[in-house]
Amino acid sequence: MTKALVSPSILSADFVNLERDVKRLAEWGADYVHCDVMDGVYVKNLTFGMPMIKAIKRISPLPLDVHLMITEPERYLDEFVSAGADIVTFHPDASRDPERALDMLGERGVKRGIVINPDVRLEDYIRLLHKCDVLLVMSVFAGLGGQKFIPETLDTVRRGKKYILENGLDVIIEIDGGVGAANAATCREAGVDMIVAGSAVFNASDPAGVVNALRG
Repeated sequence: MTKALVSPSILSADFVNLERDVKRLAEWGADYVHCDVMDGVYVKNLTFGMPMIKAIKRISPLPLDVHLMITEPERYLDEFVSAGADIVTFHPDASRDPERALDMLGERGVKRGIVINPDVRLEDYIRLLHKCDVLLVMSVFAGLGGQKFIPETLDTVRRGKKYILENGLDVIIEIDGGVGAANAATCREAGVDMIVAGSAVFNASDPAGVVNALRG
């Protein structure tokens, strides 16, 4: 079992001291800064958009892992790439043409991927993995805080990993939602390559220790 990349979500950071917390992620050993963009339409919550991504890019020593929970993400891909996103993932069920959206990201030279919610069948979109660098599996429902990890979503991870290996694809599997030191190993064993964590890192007394435990 290989070690996982770690991408802490800044939604759990102290927004009053956001610059401090973003810079601390590198000190704690994280690999990416996970940025959750919510539009209040595809999901109930509303977070931030391109100006925040641009601001974080200016201060972050780490690449930005931008998860778009927005309707018709293709309308804004250029703006998010220009703002500094290094990875852009979106929900294919929210897109009018997810294949074209992936093509747009590929043309702009950033890593790209799709996100699968717990109530979305991976098989409905699995063909898109041939144009992806990342498969993000949600282990809670996108856009709602305080949810518990849904163990059944690891079946999606396993099916995705099987397809990736059988087709010789260069795609990593990311997981997001309710993951902490207690269940990170189970996620890695299922085939997860990158772990998103928010409060598990930012609210810890020893954030670096948590990042190390998530990595494995």
